[in-house]
This record gives sequence, structure tokens and C-alpha cells, in this order.
Amino acid sequence: MNHFDLIDGALHAEGAPLSEIAEAVGTPVYVYSTATLTRHYNLLRQAVDAHRDALGGSSKDGALIAFAVKANSNLSVLATLAKLGCGADTVSEGEIRRALAAGIPADRIIFSGVGKTDAELAFAIETGVRQINVESGAELDRLIAVAAAKDAAPAIAVRVNPNIGAGGHAKITTGGATDKFGVPVEEAIALYVRATASAHVTPVGLACHIGSQITDLAPMEAAFRTIRGVVETLRARGCAVTRLDLGGGLGVPYHGQTDLPSIADYAAMCARVLDGLEVEAAFEPGRLLAANAGVLVSRVIQVNQRADGRRFLVLDAGMNDLMRPALYDAFHDLVPVQPRQGEAAAYDLVGPICESTDIFARDRQLAPLQAGDLVAFLSAGAYGAVLSSEYNSRPLVAEVLVDGERWAVVRPRPTYDEMWAREPKADWLKQ
Repeated sequence: MNHFDLIDGALHAEGAPLSEIAEAVGTPVYVYSTATLTRHYNLLRQAVDAHRDALGGSSKDGALIAFAVKANSNLSVLATLAKLGCGADTVSEGEIRRALAAGIPADRIIFSGVGKTDAELAFAIETGVRQINVESGAELDRLIAVAAAKDAAPAIAVRVNPNIGAGGHAKITTGGATDKFGVPVEEAIALYVRATASAHVTPVGLACHIGSQITDLAPMEAAFRTIRGVVETLRARGCAVTRLDLGGGLGVPYHGQTDLPSIADYAAMCARVLDGLEVEAAFEPGRLLAANAGVLVSRVIQVNQRADGRRFLVLDAGMNDLMRPALYDAFHDLVPVQPRQGEAAAYDLVGPICESTDIFARDRQLAPLQAGDLVAFLSAGAYGAVLSSEYNSRPLVAEVLVDGERWAVVRPRPTYDEMWAREPKADWLKQ
């Protein structure tokens, strides 16, 4: 469920008309719903808390929900989730800093990522993040050296690659044998044992994430059972394991599907696999919380009608504003902000970017549209604005947060002068 509905014949975000926002802010513009973010977080919180014995370990707060900042890093979105008690899954120093700036405590921040620099590791140690997820032997060696220089012993989890990949597209699968993330089971066991012997890291658990937009619980369950086996092996060797980071990846209904696994079924599966293990689980949802909490509002520039009958709906939003369709063939429903009556027709949805890949969809059946009409790409709250750019020297897309009838610009569109100011000319080129 989301909070983007037709009210009096016009699409609203909660109580705010999208046409009003578009008129004031311009297009394209991302619009996020506070009510949807809140609802999705609470659904996951309730589902996880229903299995506190299996998923909460000894923590009085139960399992940690750590939003994947890479899905939507807007400070106001993060602050909204922080007020609900949400933590953060981060993959760079910048994302750690964003989470802290949004009000997420350091002890609720997980630092993941396959290519952390020494400077980033040092910053994470100084900040006191909850744990650092180690993804290779080389990284463990560097982390020990960095921590030793600071006379520290940060908590770590070893990320296991279970050789079980899943996801909505090959480019968002992360748990297969050829994927760059984590280490195979036997290597993970050896790394954990070696880390246990070090005075400068404190191994507390294992981490696993096999992909994004997963629409079948079976591969997740298989991966988690593999991780359970690793825990049992490590404990048999005298190693303490108190946490399991289960990652994220549960799919959302981009295509309007109704047969996706429910959040409740997902939590029940996790509890079933971890039952009796006495570990504290962590979950790293991104898309699950944010995707359906946002839309991208665009305006029709023109309709190009060719003699062969093909219609191109040319929008002022391009692949630089919404990269997912060009990047991995992602589907986004497109709806008019103020629907017209008339027979549906097939359109190719394209943007203004000078690239053949600037196509959102082919032969999409839509009600009549014409120049000046506003449209909204649905389920655009995750991996939308965070992937945007200023390609073709187009100003970065604006972002708006809605709460009931009130709304605020939470990332303004830069002016051209502001864009140029970020690129000072070399001294010898100045007049």
C-alpha cells in the first residue's frame, strides 16, 4: 500500500496535490510520502517483533532494522526513518556521515561494502559504528592494521557468499559464486577463526545478502540455512557468534503483482531458520521501505507521431533522473496526474537525453496524453534520485517530502550558476 491516490480526479501524495508541487518546484521532481515510509517500517518492525525469541537474541530492542542508505540517501527520508527507530546500512564514509547527520546513532549503523579504504575504516572505528562487515581476507588484514594503530578492537561480521544468487535482474544479484561480494563458506570460517585470535578486531557474527528484488523466499531460506551451518561450525570450534546480518532484498510489486511473499511470511521464514540459534538478527531493507514511498513527476514535452503509427511520448525526465530502466531493464508504471477520458493507445516512453538508452518503456498502453500533461512514475522512491546525475548538463532532479497536506523541498534543483560554480576554471584559463 502507498499513499498516492486520486482525489477529486487528480493524483495526490497524501493530502498534497502533485500538480501543486510540480507548479511550484518544476519538473522533474521526486515526491516522497512520510505516511508510506512509516507504514512500511512499522509493518516490518511488527513482523520481526512477532518472532522476538528467534530473531532478537538477548537485545532488549529485538532485531535491528537498518535501512540501506544506498536506496535513498535523502537526509529528510533518513531523518523520518531515524525518528521511527530505524538504523542504517552504509557502504561509504559519506553514507555513515549522512546517517549520523540524519540522527541515526552510531551504534545502529552497519558499515558494509567490498572496497572500504583505510581512511573509511579508520573513520568507522572512530565513529563507533555497530559493526564492520568484512568481505575478504585482504580487508581483514587492513582493518587489523588500522585498528592496531588506534589501539582499538571494533566489532566485525564476516560476509559469507553462499553461492546462492537471486534477484530481479543479473545486475542486482550479489550472492553467486562469480559475484564480488563476501567470501565462500570455508574461507569465511577460516577468516572468522583468524579474527578471533586477533586483539584488534572483535568478531561478533556473520553477514549475508544474495540480491535485490527477490520474489521467492526459497533462495533466501537456502542461503540462511547455509549461514546457520557456518554458525554451528564456528561454535564447535570455540568461536562466539551472537549476531546474524541477513541483508535485505525482499521484492516489491513494481508490476502490480499480488503474489509476492508478504513481509510476515518473510519474517516467519527467518525465524524458522534461526530458531534456537540464540542470535540477534539484523535486516537491511532498502527498496522494501522506500520504493513505493516515492514517485517521479514529469511533464510531457510533446508527442512525436510517426507515419508508421509509432508514438513517442517525450518527457522532461530522462535516464539521468531515473536510471533503473536503462541500467537493468526495470519496470515503472506511468500514470497521468490528471487522467483524461479516451481510448488507450501504445506509446514509447522516452526522455530528452541524447542516448538511445534513454527509453523508459516500449509500447506502453496509456490513456490519451498531450504536451503539458503531468505524469508520475510509480514505485520510484528507491534507486531513483540516488542514481541521478547532471548528464547533458541538466540540473540535478529536485526532491520533495510530503507529510499530510504539508510538503517541503528537501533537495532543491540547482541553478546553472550553482552548477558552474562547482567547476572553477584552471588559473591559466581565467581572463
